[in-house]
Amino acid sequence: MAANYWASTQRRHWLFSREKLADIREGLREKDKVAHSQFPLPDQRLLNIYFNQQLIKLGKRMSTRQQAIATAQVYLKRFYTKNEIRQTSPYLVLTTAFYLACKMEECPQHIRFVVGEARGLWPEFITPDVAKLGECEFALISELSSQLIVHHPYRALSELQTELSLTSDEVALAWSVINDHYLTDLPLLHPPHVIAIMAIIVAVVFKPTHPSTYPGTGQSALAGSMRDGGGIQMLAALSDRTGSGPPPKIQKLVGWLAESEVDIKAVIECTQELVSLYEVWEQYSEKNCKELLGRMVKSKNLDK
Repeated sequence: MAANYWASTQRRHWLFSREKLADIREGLREKDKVAHSQFPLPDQRLLNIYFNQQLIKLGKRMSTRQQAIATAQVYLKRFYTKNEIRQTSPYLVLTTAFYLACKMEECPQHIRFVVGEARGLWPEFITPDVAKLGECEFALISELSSQLIVHHPYRALSELQTELSLTSDEVALAWSVINDHYLTDLPLLHPPHVIAIMAIIVAVVFKPTHPSTYPGTGQSALAGSMRDGGGIQMLAALSDRTGSGPPPKIQKLVGWLAESEVDIKAVIECTQELVSLYEVWEQYSEKNCKELLGRMVKSKNLDK
């Protein structure tokens, strides 16, 4: 897809400061205080985990590539910077984001197939009328201002693999960390190359002794390793850029970071956000998310 991130609409229109993003969400809350009090929802990160799991389920039914699922997640995040979730049917928006992302990532699916598979997962929330998905697609494209090309960190990871002498295990772990970052606000806060570098650092510095028990995600063993005091000290060493003390691979990474002039503060902030995600993940309950969303959708007749 479009090669130049620096000239992209993603950089120019869909990158926010934390303060700006908080203001946007507060503005949406202020417009609909009643719905917020009537229909409390879980922490945004817990909702992100739930939506991600639903997208993965839908994607598996159609053998969809991970990048399309990642693009769908970004569409969801962007859409909900302009719309209050309590005024929408999240299942319809999620399905539409998936359908549109498949088109944009050149793995298109027929609209009837998508609706049929979505109904197989959420029959109480998705109608058989394909026109509903078509209408939602039009609305989604409009809210995204037709700015549909998404630059992902996967590409930067692939480009840096050889340069940083990453092992296949490190690349796999970095890939899973990138997958996990879509469960946070990071895609709206930092450029993809910063995310990729954060994922590489996590894979190299915080690599757990035992493999994760969660296939496809860096959660579990990695989370414990990142919270470990020794790992945090290594991260501090990265910010010093001294290169003294850590193993040779870490020293090489430190040297590369120093020459690249990457924003280390941004990388550390991303790492801390990931730690925060893994901590809140322990509170995740799919059943609770489904019940709260279902009550909201049914009570407001958003599934019609």
